[in-house]
Order: sequence, then structure tokens, then C-alpha cells
Amino acid sequence: MSGRFLEDFVVGDVYRSRLGRTISETDNTWFTLLTMNTNPMHFNKPYAERTEFGQLLVVSTLTLSVVLGLSVADTSENAVANLGWGDIKLPKPVYAGDTLWAESEVTSVRESKSRPNVGIVGIRTRGINQRAEVVIEFTRSFMVFKRDAPEVLDVFPATDAAWTV
Repeated sequence: MSGRFLEDFVVGDVYRSRLGRTISETDNTWFTLLTMNTNPMHFNKPYAERTEFGQLLVVSTLTLSVVLGLSVADTSENAVANLGWGDIKLPKPVYAGDTLWAESEVTSVRESKSRPNVGIVGIRTRGINQRAEVVIEFTRSFMVFKRDAPEVLDVFPATDAAWTV
């Protein structure tokens, strides 16, 4: 199994996403439609061009979703559940065509008091664009399995079938 378990987290460790993700205008349009966001700043080009930004803005919750998703391989691939997000800040706008990466720092690690197979990890994550600008920062906590938790042992389906090629 890939990903980190509770035992792998150390306060102060920093993880950087291996991949970046370019946000397209189509991504922004679909996310706007899916979330029923009716702010014209995200889908009405002539309207957005008249603002200080001069172009369509990527929906901030799409920015949050992409940066969070980019951080999963490094942080919460073995999580049981997210417990909370906080302190979300958006210091710079994101536009279609921007590429984002995630950087996360472990801020706390502890065993669960009520569940013996898991622990709680706190992190802070930020999204950085291709211009090295921080576009989003947030905190997050999640419950993550321990390495020997029965839920994560032997997850690959074993087969007795013979190879046929």
C-alpha cells in the first residue's frame, strides 16, 4: 500500500506534490455549474474583463479542491476521514491557465484516544502557482490509519487463478 501511515508523520516535515495541475477554463466552467455558483466573475467574460482582474477568476473552492487533491498522495492517502479545514486564505487570484502545486507541513501528530487503529494528523497546506506565488493557504486535520490497522492489511485481492498468457 502506498501513502503515509500515522507512524510516518513527524511534526515539521514538509511534503511537496510531485505533480502540478493546470486549471483550464473548462475546469472552471464545469465547477461553476456543478456548484451552482452564480457569481458572473467566474463565467461571464465581458463582466470579468471590466473588473480590476481583467479576466475570469477561477472559483476559489475549485482552487481549494485542486490543491487539497494534489496534497493527498503525500498526506492523506491512508486517511479514514477529514476532520476539519480552517484558516483558509486566498492571497492571490487564480486564472485559467495557471498551474498549481501543493506544499504541506505537518503541524501535529497524535494517537486517537477512542480508536486504537488510527491517529490524528494536523497539517497546513498552501498552493503555489507557476510564478511562485502563494494563491491559497489552509489548515486541515484528518484521521489516518496506523500501519498495522486491520483495515489496511492485505487489501490486494489474492487469486489462485493461473496466468493464461
